Amino acid sequence: MILPRHLAIIMDGNGRWAKKRHLPRDAGHKAGVEAVRRVIKLCGEHGIEALTLFAFSSENWQRPKQEVNLLMELFMTALQREIKSLHKNKVCLRFIGAREAFSDKLQNLIADAEKLTEHNTGLNLRVAANYGGRWDIVEAAKSLAKQVEQGRLRSEDIDDSLFATHLCLADLPEPDLFIRTSGEKRISNYLLWQLAYTELYFTDVLWPDFDKDAFMHALEFFSNRQRRFGRTGEQVKEEKNA
Repeated sequence: MILPRHLAIIMDGNGRWAKKRHLPRDAGHKAGVEAVRRVIKLCGEHGIEALTLFAFSSENWQRPKQEVNLLMELFMTALQREIKSLHKNKVCLRFIGAREAFSDKLQNLIADAEKLTEHNTGLNLRVAANYGGRWDIVEAAKSLAKQVEQGRLRSEDIDDSLFATHLCLADLPEPDLFIRTSGEKRISNYLLWQLAYTELYFTDVLWPDFDKDAFMHALEFFSNRQRRFGRTGEQVKEEKNA
């Protein structure tokens, strides 16, 4: 089976999972944390190089205040509970997004977790928190514009490759496979630049129910895709046979 090097996931359906069981929404979010643990373990078992998870978007602040507060509390609790296990399993954890919007306590927890795992050589785990794809692109453009203003860069030197180095995830290969759970079929302002040639996989499975079987179905989907990157199918076949 051909495996992706980098897997990106929108973990959707926690609320609906809870509603189906007549439980409060926070029960769904807590069950979602268990699914995160499963997927991290599965990525490690299959030798996947990188996993990027969409934990909290820049648009999620629009949700009811009570739910946002619960998500922040769960975020801190999960980070405190999981970091030692991640470190033990050599996971390198990094966060992408505008973290300055979070409380000082959460920012400190994030910084401590990154420092603890920075030299780990296992799975590269990236958590997108207060992240938006448009924000990512705008921040990169601002960084490049500042360099031009300072005379350190000429505008004509800016190309795709240079621009990409100023985006989040610049240190990783672009995602090969994108997964969104719960039946929604959109990318919701997630990694807009980085998903340009990513294979998109949508499943009706709600995130808390995303188990090994669901994971393997996604990998099988990817393995059966012919990735052409603008070339013809015949060119790809010729290259493989060369």
